[in-house]
Amino acid sequence: MATAVNLWPLIGVAVIIVGFVLRFNPMLIVAAAAIVTGLAAHFPPERILTAIGSGFLKTRNIPLIILLPLAVIGLLERHGLRERAQIWIAGIRAATAGRLLIVYLLVRELTAAVGLTGLGGHPQMVRPLLAPMAEGATEARHGKLSDAVRFKLRAYAAATDNVGLFFGEDIFVAFGAIVLMVTFLKELGIVVEPMHVAVWGIPTAICAFLIHGFRLWLLDRQLTRDLDALTRNVAGEKA
Repeated sequence: MATAVNLWPLIGVAVIIVGFVLRFNPMLIVAAAAIVTGLAAHFPPERILTAIGSGFLKTRNIPLIILLPLAVIGLLERHGLRERAQIWIAGIRAATAGRLLIVYLLVRELTAAVGLTGLGGHPQMVRPLLAPMAEGATEARHGKLSDAVRFKLRAYAAATDNVGLFFGEDIFVAFGAIVLMVTFLKELGIVVEPMHVAVWGIPTAICAFLIHGFRLWLLDRQLTRDLDALTRNVAGEKA
């Protein structure tokens, strides 16, 4: 007779979703989800606290790893890193936000495919360099930008980094997800080589590049249409 599977521990996923939707503190959300999951799995309170404490001890060096680069990046921004990036990209006549992001998407995927995932990222690349360069390229072509356009460019820059990293690292043979899949299949009696799994990530990465690259191409067309129309309207009102 088959044993019933207890699905109540999955309620922790719902806690995380609701917590982020309501914009609660992330640390509070994760801690609450861990406690709820443990209680739903009928773990005694001391076991839940032990698991949370051991997890904290294993990751206690992570804040230091995160805060040190942020301090360096903040110092560079204070001395004009964002402004210099905007000025440099504005001097390239052929540069547009879409073309810049397409090039970054390609570089991000290729570097992630060989395991160099730390070369990009939101705090160290998107915020101080990529987003200001996209804004500078657009401003050089269309003049002063509204806050809505700036936020849109920043969102596309962040999305480009996410897409490039997510689908690029699937090709890296030592990526944790590939190791997990190979191990899981081996336990089921299906033996596959990590290299084979990584190779089959290439078509997906190519499709991701083409699809998101097309979206970035459409971004350029949309910006040109909307901002040029806005410029004509402003000129007509002044006349």
